[in-house]
Amino acid sequence: MDKNELLQNYVNAIYQNINAGLQAIEDILPKIQDDGFKNLVAEMQDKYYTLSKECEVYAKSEDIKGIKDNSWLEKVKMWMSVNMSTMTDKSNRKIAELLLLGSFMGYITCIKDCADHKNISNELDEILEKLKNFQKSNIENLLPYLN
Repeated sequence: MDKNELLQNYVNAIYQNINAGLQAIEDILPKIQDDGFKNLVAEMQDKYYTLSKECEVYAKSEDIKGIKDNSWLEKVKMWMSVNMSTMTDKSNRKIAELLLLGSFMGYITCIKDCADHKNISNELDEILEKLKNFQKSNIENLLPYLN
């Protein structure tokens, strides 16, 4: 694989991780009734948007074409999962649980992506590290809602 393909694969991996979190929040946010919790989740959404834009700017600066979002099938699976899980229970606890599961999966994906894309791009490493730290922060902020 040439350098451009490696960069494209790496930026796409990060971008798809970010967009999975964004989509989950977009699907869940309208279901949250508690204003304080809704504000926390909206702040998470803003941070995901910022990280998403960083990936897009990086891709443009490196002339990477074809930065890819998650597939249509992945989006449908996410939407169905959120809607089925909250059909009868829209409590903060249930929603925090769903967001925690996604944050844990995103955090694990960051660790794997770091191992899979060594020595490709320091700039992408920095974005990935920001995402990983953000996922960890989300976990810490959501855990109290399980009580």
